[in-house]
Amino acid sequence: MPKAKKIEGKRVAILATHGFEQSELLEPMRALEDAGATTTIVSLEAGEIKGWSGGDWGQTVTVDETVDKASVDDFDALLLPGGVMNPDKLRVNDDAVQFVRDFYDAGKPIGAICHGPWMLVEAGVVEDLTLTSWPSLETDIENAGGNWVDEEVHTDQGVTTSRKPDDIPAFSKKLIEEIGEGIHIRSTADQVSMR
Repeated sequence: MPKAKKIEGKRVAILATHGFEQSELLEPMRALEDAGATTTIVSLEAGEIKGWSGGDWGQTVTVDETVDKASVDDFDALLLPGGVMNPDKLRVNDDAVQFVRDFYDAGKPIGAICHGPWMLVEAGVVEDLTLTSWPSLETDIENAGGNWVDEEVHTDQGVTTSRKPDDIPAFSKKLIEEIGEGIHIRSTADQVSMR
């Protein structure tokens, strides 16, 4: 009998736009799909988005859904690839920022690599979290109330972060593990009182 896939049936949104770091989208996406997940490319507009690879434009991927129509309820987890241009364009879009915040508020696993954690800063969810990222984001994370560490992969309350393309294997493995665990109760999440 074939071995059961770790996250069979889980649905993962990949939020990206033009200038995403190609390896940081395609390699984790392949690992997620190999583990049984269904991935959906969510972007600012329909059509295709172009990756960045080795200092030049790389391959394109087809957008499955636009962020203004996407709902956190349709997904089990979120992947935020890096690349400098990608999160820089996404973080000025209110729908994209709210999409990230909604995943965090719902306690669903989030993976962010390289410059991807910029979206977590913009969504206002890094306070009291420990994250890693591309080194240039250290000050942004700390100014937003987070704690920055220089580690291959770090997970805090279901938020998995890594620094760079070399970290992708460890990042993908840990993100799959977190998705397998499901919803995470975040210590900073608002508690709804019974009346």
